[in-house]
Amino acid sequence: MTAKRTSASLLARQWQHGGWLSTALRPLSALTAWAVARKRALYQDGAKTAYRAPVPVVVIGNVYVGGTGKTPMVIATVEGLRARGFTPGVVSRGYGVKVGPHARVGLGSLGAARFGDEPALIARATGAPVAIHPKRALAAQALLRAHPKVDVIVSDDGLQHLALARDIEIVVQDQRGIGNGRLLPAGPLREPASRLNDVDAVVTNIGTPPREPDSDGATGRPRQVRMWLEPGDAKRIEGHATRPLSGFSGQPRVAAAAGIGNPERFFTTLRAAGITLASTLALPDHHDYAVSPFQDLAADAILVTSKDAIKCGALNDARLWEVPVRAAFSDPQLFDWLAQALRETPRA
Repeated sequence: MTAKRTSASLLARQWQHGGWLSTALRPLSALTAWAVARKRALYQDGAKTAYRAPVPVVVIGNVYVGGTGKTPMVIATVEGLRARGFTPGVVSRGYGVKVGPHARVGLGSLGAARFGDEPALIARATGAPVAIHPKRALAAQALLRAHPKVDVIVSDDGLQHLALARDIEIVVQDQRGIGNGRLLPAGPLREPASRLNDVDAVVTNIGTPPREPDSDGATGRPRQVRMWLEPGDAKRIEGHATRPLSGFSGQPRVAAAAGIGNPERFFTTLRAAGITLASTLALPDHHDYAVSPFQDLAADAILVTSKDAIKCGALNDARLWEVPVRAAFSDPQLFDWLAQALRETPRA
């Protein structure tokens, strides 16, 4: 293990359970707390004004830094609202992309290099228009100009981006919860854990299906919902072949790779589907695949996430298979509730 990976592993453990390093970093977390509080106060006091779109805005974000499962939640939200009569559009920062002064708007098959991997994946999966810009207010304005039929905006991330006013806030967390409960850098939180009490819904990504389903729907505020990811048939990246995941069971040289916020969650999903993984490759989140990381990987098949697959087309590696996942929820009324809340949202 490299020194960099050792340090990252140490920090991850400290963020989850606390320890000497987390304690040493607490003075810096006090600065984070001050910055977060000051930023919120500027908007609450009117010193800064948030842009309010002429249509409702749903923000799907997190307080735990890194990947918790927001992208599957965004895709499910767009599909759920469309099924209930809405015409959704999506705004995103476009992580890793140099956008320039003007927002970039696209529809359908978008290049990850121009829009970012997550926006490109959302556009491909949903068919909804997507706009990107670090200033999400600019993205929202450009989205509505280009697609005036959009009647609800879903923001991919942006819980802390207060310059875009929102009507509904949904936090996605995973089984790590709030970790050690401390703010960055002593802990993994972007905002105090008390922020979870202010949002409209908390969706907890438990990864694999629960052993026993919930007997009742969610109630109260915030609405508490469990989410898990159900894998579909694998799709060969080079070509158009599909294959059920059961077809990889029993193969001796099946590997898996993931450049997402929590790669182990993907590996667990595959193992839960009955696949024995000969090796796994955890890559940095938003890995760009400019150079193939698979050249020395001894495998007959390599399973990757949809977020990775959208950037792997140029690698020309016949071993690569995309494993799409679909979000499922413990609350069967989740999107009925959301649709009703949006219809009741007052507009100016």
